[in-house]
Amino acid sequence: MILTTATALLAMACGSGKDGSVTAQQPVTGIDWTVDSVTVDGTTHRAPAPAHVKIEDGRAAGSYGCNQFSATAQVTGDEIRLSHARSTRMACDEARMTFERALARTLAAGPLTTRTEGRNLTLTTPGGDRVQLSRK
Repeated sequence: MILTTATALLAMACGSGKDGSVTAQQPVTGIDWTVDSVTVDGTTHRAPAPAHVKIEDGRAAGSYGCNQFSATAQVTGDEIRLSHARSTRMACDEARMTFERALARTLAAGPLTTRTEGRNLTLTTPGGDRVQLSRK
């Protein structure tokens, strides 16, 4: 009984694969992530090359694609909450600025559920919008 309970708790903490196997959620902190895209209201926007983020020691920092940003980051289980974001105020072409506004809103949209798969990370808002990232 104790072994069965411990196994069930481990499976809940780590997650389950589709075949019933136990899979461990990879860490998301301390990694340089390249932002690949952001999907808002069903429309996917490809990220400009410099968009990236790193979450470490209670902070998030990176580039929205034009402007640099930093924020407070609270990581709890498989959720990340970014708050108190600050950014530079450079002007870039309209495509970068449109992407930047969408990414900034998505990252600040409440607790983001994390899901890692291989070298990829997906951050999902409560409303279903997503940010796709990959390891640099």
